[in-house]
Formats: sequence, structure tokens, C-alpha cells
Amino acid sequence: MAALRALWGGRGAVLGLWRRLGRWFYEVETTLEWGERLRRHRLRRCNAPRTLLRDAYGADAAAAIFTLSCGGGVRFQGQEGWLRGGGHLHPQILRQRHGPVVALDLSGCPLSYGGMDNLVSLSHLSHLDLSRCPHLDDWALSRLQALGGSLRVLALARCPRVTERGLATLHHLQELRHLDVTGIRVPSPGLVRILLEEALPQCHIVGLGDTGGGDMGTPPPDPPSPASSH
Repeated sequence: MAALRALWGGRGAVLGLWRRLGRWFYEVETTLEWGERLRRHRLRRCNAPRTLLRDAYGADAAAAIFTLSCGGGVRFQGQEGWLRGGGHLHPQILRQRHGPVVALDLSGCPLSYGGMDNLVSLSHLSHLDLSRCPHLDDWALSRLQALGGSLRVLALARCPRVTERGLATLHHLQELRHLDVTGIRVPSPGLVRILLEEALPQCHIVGLGDTGGGDMGTPPPDPPSPASSH
């Protein structure tokens, strides 16, 4: 009897251990699920359209505030340097709000499809750096056609979700003069480069099999001077 009790006691301990492990794995799974939900919520909140700001201060000020809130940089027409830091009603934005935004640096920022709502109304934007944006995809890239009348410099280097399908939508950007697609993973990069060159004959393209050293990630040129801005 003592041996039988010892045997059942051992089995009970093992079953108890399995139950505790099961609860632990369930709690870890629940924690990871909530963490993913929180991450998606923060991403949506970060990329929410700044509709009230646009109505109150105009599209350029709203785009500037959105960019700063993402950790990026802004240049208004006539500015020499980048405006960075803080996503609130920066005093300099309020002073510049009647002038157009000509350059945005959103490199490495969590910009997604929804966040493009804050950019596509800009009529004087000539310089846009979207390099290393982890959430930028082909659908978001297709929305850049709204900037086709002004955009001259575009950087998409090392955006992991951009494919040849997104690059194909860039043919709308006929004013483009510099395009950096370094590190974009596409099949037959040389062919994709040729197609881009045919679609954008006046544009200097960096990346996608560029033998001139462009794959090292040449930074896009500075925005044009105020005199040459649209």
C-alpha cells in the first residue's frame, strides 16, 4: 500500500507540474497577444489623420506636426535647417504655418498606409525621405501619386515591405529627379531598374544593381533652395 501511495503521489506531482506549465504557457500566450494588440493600437494611433489640426491650421502645419510626432524632421520653404523634436504645436510651426512644407524626413519612422493621409494634401513637397520605414508597404507607396506635381527627391532605401509592385506605382511621379531604392528586395533587380528608368527618364536612380556605388546608400540631396521651390 505504501508503494502504491508513493506511486500515485509521484503521478500527482507530475500532473500538477503539467497543469502549472499549461497555465504558464497560457499566460505567456495571453501576454504576447495583448502585447501585439497594444502594438497595433499604438501604430494606428500614431498614423491617425490629423483632421482637426488640418482644419484649424492647414495641411502643411498638420503634416509637420504629424512628422515631428513620429520622430522625423520638417523644412518649410525658406528654412535653412531641419525642424525636429516634439509632436505638439511647436512654436516654430505656428510661425511658419502660412508657408508650405517643402521637405519631410520620415526615415526610420513608423509610417503606414493610414499615415499617408497626413502627407498627400501637400502641394509643394519636393523632398521626401522614407528610408528604413518598417511599416511602409506597396499600398502606402501607391498613394504618393498625389504628390506627382511637386515631388523631386524620394528615398525608399531599405524599406523591408516595399516590392516591385510598389515601385511600379512610381511612374506617376514625373517630376522626380532623384530616387533611392537601395536595399529594396525584388526579383531581377536589374530589370526592375531598367523599367524604372524607362518610366522616369529624367530621374537619377540609386540602387537595384547600380554599379556606380549607389548600393552603399547614397543619401538624397538636400531640398532645393526656396527660389527653385514650386
